[in-house]
Amino acid sequence: MEEVYITKERLGLLKRGKKSTANLSRACGCSLSFTEDSVVLNGPPYNEYMTKNVINAFGRGFEVEDALKLLNEDYYFTSIDLEREAGSEKRLAMIKARIIGENGRTKIYIESVSSAKISVYGNTVSFIGTIDQINEAETAINTLIDGGTHRLAYIRMEAAHRKHKNNLTNPVF
Repeated sequence: MEEVYITKERLGLLKRGKKSTANLSRACGCSLSFTEDSVVLNGPPYNEYMTKNVINAFGRGFEVEDALKLLNEDYYFTSIDLEREAGSEKRLAMIKARIIGENGRTKIYIESVSSAKISVYGNTVSFIGTIDQINEAETAINTLIDGGTHRLAYIRMEAAHRKHKNNLTNPVF
């Protein structure tokens, strides 16, 4: 039995989403129950471990369907603590706004080039994807965090994308 703590807001969403909870339970091979502030997992140890990753991703703002990608061994979940990077509330708000962009365009563009899923939730920006996808997205995000322009962030990300794409088509043995 494993207990996973997520924010009350996200826990409430999971509790109310009976269909999502049933899909999650079925896909992960664990039964889910809820306490006031956590999700209790019950199943085989490996299934509990994988389900914990999915629940943690959901807790960081991803939809259940995106979080379920973590059941594939090629997919990973990482987060960057923006509060630590920002130093002040004003800078934190500015960084989050730069990552999201006007009408979400920056986030959408980074997701479309890298194929990683991105969630800006609370004081974190989180990623779900393969190692290469996450590296590409993090290249752009870190450029924005460091104060670089959107143009520079896109150029760096696109260069990383071309490099990864070339490594796939021209493997070195």
